[in-house]
Amino acid sequence: MYIGICGKQGSGKSTLSKKLLEELKSYVYIDIDQIGHQVNELDNVKHELIETFGEDILTDNKINRKLLGEKVFNNRESMKKLEDITWKYMEREIDRIIGDSKNVIFDWQLLPKVKYFKMCDLKILIDTPYEIREERILKRDNISPLYLKSREESSIVYNKDDFDIVLPDNDIDIERVKRYEKSIISR
Repeated sequence: MYIGICGKQGSGKSTLSKKLLEELKSYVYIDIDQIGHQVNELDNVKHELIETFGEDILTDNKINRKLLGEKVFNNRESMKKLEDITWKYMEREIDRIIGDSKNVIFDWQLLPKVKYFKMCDLKILIDTPYEIREERILKRDNISPLYLKSREESSIVYNKDDFDIVLPDNDIDIERVKRYEKSIISR
């Protein structure tokens, strides 16, 4: 079974994923954000990013995601260029990780925009209020409230009808997810 976990930044996607992995031992976990970070360090991707966005996105000869983010958030054209450069490599790596696995958990804010969302048997949205997410992100990412607001404004808008389960932040109900999984498997 393929499970897709979505939610805006700081919503609790990783927390839910970790709880599910404790219960569902046979699952492969794919944090698509992490794959994106890894892909940014591939020589050919790094070269394209520098060519497209300038050398000022580098810190210690590595892509500085915060600096790159400042160039692409709130600029659809720049975001599209970033996606065009990185997505083909990310997709290749995701497909490699999936391999022959029948049980996969996808964790990504932008999952509804890619083919893997349609592949999911169970789609979960964690719908956490902005104020809760803001507190978490400011503490976790060490960014300014203004920078967070710009990231938030360029963020995806979810259609709750596209999801099988919509969880409020403080209701990460593993038993509900497991029951849903059993009902799908028994079909």
